[in-house]
Amino acid sequence: WFGGNMQINGTLRMGLIIAFVNYMVQITGSFMMLVNASMSIARARVSATRIITVFETSPSVSVATAPKEPQNADMAFDDVTFGYWGSEPVLRGVSLKIKQGRRVGIIGATGCGKSTLAALMARLYDPDSGSVTLGDVDLRELSQESLREKVGIVFQESLLFSGSIAENLRFGDDDADEYALLAASEAAQAGEFLHSLSDGFDSEVAQRGRNFSGGQKQRLSIARSLLHNPDILILDDSTSAVDAITDAKLREAIRARRSGQTLVIIAQRIGSIIDCDEIIVMDKGEITDIGGHRELLEKSELYRAIAVSQLGNEVLHNG
Repeated sequence: WFGGNMQINGTLRMGLIIAFVNYMVQITGSFMMLVNASMSIARARVSATRIITVFETSPSVSVATAPKEPQNADMAFDDVTFGYWGSEPVLRGVSLKIKQGRRVGIIGATGCGKSTLAALMARLYDPDSGSVTLGDVDLRELSQESLREKVGIVFQESLLFSGSIAENLRFGDDDADEYALLAASEAAQAGEFLHSLSDGFDSEVAQRGRNFSGGQKQRLSIARSLLHNPDILILDDSTSAVDAITDAKLREAIRARRSGQTLVIIAQRIGSIIDCDEIIVMDKGEITDIGGHRELLEKSELYRAIAVSQLGNEVLHNG
C-alpha cells in the first residue's frame, strides 16, 4: 500500500518495490527456518535426555556373574513375598514345591496372584523377599539362557509376529523341520485349521496375529512352546479362548508328547485342571489349600464354591 502510493506519486520506482518484497520474503522465510530449527533442537534435547535415561537404567532382573546349573527341574518357592513397584504385596509368604514331571493346576479368583506366581517361575521379576529355586539353585544364580531353556511360558494374550506361521513357530526351535512343526501343531490342536489354509505353514501372519481368532492364536503360541520343549511348561490361562473339548484334547496331547515334563496350568475353569496331580488354590495372594480334586472338594470351601458355580451341585456327589 505504501509502495503503491509512492509509485503513483513518482517518488519510488516499481523495481525497488519488487526488490523490497522479494528481500522481505527471503528474510521472513529464513527467520521461520531459524524458529523451526530452535524448536527441533529443544525437542531433540528432551528426547536425547530420555534415551540416555533408558540406556543408564539398570535392569531389575540382574544377570548372574557366576551362573550355576540346576541338577533337576524341581521348582520351589520359599516364603516368597512380591509386589509391583511400591504397591501392596500381590504374593505373601508363598511356600510351594513342584516336583519334576508333575501336573499342577492353579486356580483362584481374579487378582489373587496366579499370573504373578507364573511370572516369578519364569523370572520375569525377582521376589521382594524369599527365594524361587530350580533344582535347588536360586533363579538369580542361573544364567538367562539356561533358565529360558528349561522354563517355557504361554500367556493368555498370545503374541504373534508378522511373517509366516512357520517363522512364528520356529521362534521355539530355529532348526525345526516341517515334520516337527506338524507334530507340535497337532499336539496343540492347531492342525485342523492349518490344513484348511491354502498355504499351510507358509500362510501369512499379520502384525500381532490380527488375521487369526483368539483361539487360533493361543493354539499357535502353545505349538511354539511345544517346539521349544522345556522341562517346565507353564500355561497361564492360555486356553481361555478354546472350547472345553479342544482344551481336554490339548492337555492329553501335551501329556503324551513328553514324559517327565512338568506342566503348570493356570486356569479359571475347573475342567482345565480337574485331572492334575495337584491343584493349588489361591486367595488374596496366599495359597490356601493344595490337593487333588476330590480332596479339595471336601476340605477347601473356596474350591468347593468354584466347583459348584461351574459344574453344579452334582459335582459334590459325583466328585
